[in-house]
Amino acid sequence: MSETLLHLYHQAPPPVRTLVASTRGYVLRAWRYSGETEALVEQALARESWSPARWSDWQRERAGAVLRRASRCVPYYRDLWAARRRRGDMRSPEYLEHWPVLEKEELRRNPAAFVASDRTRALMFHEHTSGTTGKPLDVWFRRETVVRWYALFEARWRRWYGISYHDRWALVGGQLVTPVGQRKPPFWTWNAGLRQLYMSSYHLSPEFLPSYLDALVRFRVKYLWGYASSLHALAQCALREGRSDFRPLVAVTNAEPLFPHQREAIRAAFGCPVRETYGMTEIVAAAGECAAGTMHMWPEVGIVEVLEGEDAAGEGESGELICTGLLNPDMPLVRYRTGDRGALRPAGASCTCGRTLPALQAIEGRSDDLLVTTDGRPVGRLDTVFKGNLPLREAQIIQDAFDHVRVLLVPAEGYTEEAGRAIVGRLQDRMGPVRVTLEPVDRIPRAANGKFRAVMNVMEDRRHAADPAAGSGAR
Repeated sequence: MSETLLHLYHQAPPPVRTLVASTRGYVLRAWRYSGETEALVEQALARESWSPARWSDWQRERAGAVLRRASRCVPYYRDLWAARRRRGDMRSPEYLEHWPVLEKEELRRNPAAFVASDRTRALMFHEHTSGTTGKPLDVWFRRETVVRWYALFEARWRRWYGISYHDRWALVGGQLVTPVGQRKPPFWTWNAGLRQLYMSSYHLSPEFLPSYLDALVRFRVKYLWGYASSLHALAQCALREGRSDFRPLVAVTNAEPLFPHQREAIRAAFGCPVRETYGMTEIVAAAGECAAGTMHMWPEVGIVEVLEGEDAAGEGESGELICTGLLNPDMPLVRYRTGDRGALRPAGASCTCGRTLPALQAIEGRSDDLLVTTDGRPVGRLDTVFKGNLPLREAQIIQDAFDHVRVLLVPAEGYTEEAGRAIVGRLQDRMGPVRVTLEPVDRIPRAANGKFRAVMNVMEDRRHAADPAAGSGAR
């Protein structure tokens, strides 16, 4: 939506916003679902029992077709391989290991160059996202790809949890459905096309949270979907006020890592299972958590490599997630550096849910959300700093120098200096002799897209702002 249209939308009364949102919802529904959807869902569920060898053969065959098409029909890759041949490089593009890692800045710089030349972008579905840091990202898909993608959503993020896209649901996300400066409800809009109550993630302050819970009850929402930090804020309010009138079937988190203390609070507040998911606008990787707690990957979406530096990480070891998309042959992203860190579960490991899908062992969040010690060690998985039910509504760790870390914290009832000392001690236990400054605040700002960053390495953000290729491995 253009800035002018967005301004007009925000000036309109809530009923008009509902009409606009619902109209957009019906358009999205037509793109996402078709007469094939149910058959695609059943096929996806049937593939969950495939053996690792069968998945390997399937991915190899699919990747071969995607790589051939990319090298012949996609301008960016066609030029890359033509330049290689001029230099006498005779490596075949049909093998993934012959391809360089693709940096996000390359995609941002000229996204249209990644669309196959036999496709017309005006006839494709266009997705525009600001990204966590507010940098724009544009991708395009044919309707066939969109339908297949949402069939996988339905199979592995909804059917696993006993829900469907026909149910009424609430999404707490980063779209500006309500003016940021608005000071009274509604902080949401009803999207009839998707049977969705879209709730703003920008208004989750303590004074407004009760009205969110009221709306969830009033709109008869069957399941919750949203940023982990947003669902955690709603849960804290429900627990604080002793409310038990909202009981969804499941709460599904996305777009942010889900920490154990958040999971427990959401489960306790709403009396339902809490499931974590992983995915991205670029559609190069996705995963969903089963009832046994395993983050099963969707092999149809992409091939996932884990690199530490330029080398493959060992089995079960963490590293950067480098992904090759298999679902969108019209804008193929090959060996794309997602910016996320994680680890794959060892091959052949079984799950009590009975599915044989491969799995992620851990998702650690953004690569630049790692702190760095004075002796150069990267430090991740900092959720344990806040373990033990510390009396906090939320907290954010910010590193602005090798020897200095700030902690923005929103105290809850019962917060004491002892709790603050525990945070300082736990950070120093992990980072060594660093100075830790605690800064109590009323609310922690969200990123440009409404997401909450639990950890921010400001040194890294500054370095990328000064040189977008810094630390990316770009040549």
